[in-house]
Amino acid sequence: MSTTTIPTNTKWWNGGRSPFNISYGKVMMWYFLMSDAFTFGAFLISYGTIRFSVNHWADPNHVFNAFPLAGHANLPLAFVSLMTFILIFSSVTMVLAVHEGHKMNRKGVEKYMILTILGGLAFLGCQAWEWTHMITGDHTVLADNVLNTFGTTVTGNPWGIPADSNAALAALQKTPDANLASIVHSLGHGGNTHETMTRPQMISAIQTAIQSGDLHVTTPGPIAFGGYFFGITGFHGFHVFSGVIINLVMLIKTRLKHFDQRGHYEMIEKAGLYWHFVDLVWVFVFLCFYLV
Repeated sequence: MSTTTIPTNTKWWNGGRSPFNISYGKVMMWYFLMSDAFTFGAFLISYGTIRFSVNHWADPNHVFNAFPLAGHANLPLAFVSLMTFILIFSSVTMVLAVHEGHKMNRKGVEKYMILTILGGLAFLGCQAWEWTHMITGDHTVLADNVLNTFGTTVTGNPWGIPADSNAALAALQKTPDANLASIVHSLGHGGNTHETMTRPQMISAIQTAIQSGDLHVTTPGPIAFGGYFFGITGFHGFHVFSGVIINLVMLIKTRLKHFDQRGHYEMIEKAGLYWHFVDLVWVFVFLCFYLV
């Protein structure tokens, strides 16, 4: 049997696009994104473990129902849907920027990179408003089934056990007149309501408020929800911010014609890989926090 001896100085790969048909820079970017995906995966698995190990959790329809300039209007998931649309739109413009780079069209790359950057800034602005509202905004809260603080606006933790309208209505029949008067007063019906309204009238006014959707939360929810929400969405927001900075650098280099001098726009492709990864991660964050 004959054997083949391979010289010890044989070079299997001298770089370039072989054997993976992809440049070294792209390979390293994929390695980085894979490691980053493990980090996000660990965070979300940890969140899911806590989420399903407690008896109650925040109801997204009650927690994420605010919208800028809409007051206390009940608009479940409307604002986060807008945030998602903005991020998806920015991903589309990034695809178009990469496409223009393949055609060596510098002006086209500049145009779509600007739109991508604006989309990223808009998303960060939306997230800043959401965080501000969650931390310092007013939230209508029902403290207990006796309705002794119904209609009170509080700042802080707005998540908890969704209020049971049926139990609340039943509790009205056992609530003293003085407490009913205080509740109606807090709803904006004026003072001294126990003297100007009958008991059935006060109960009817409160029932109307309950059925109109003003009832939000009965008891404060687990602190872990806030910790995970701000931690994971903040980590994702940091990635979006980093992506905006990277895209700004790419835009500046494009305007300075650095990529025209190199003869290719591969750096735009690498930035695009990172931006698409950020968009993909948001899909999982959206699923875990806003839908489940």
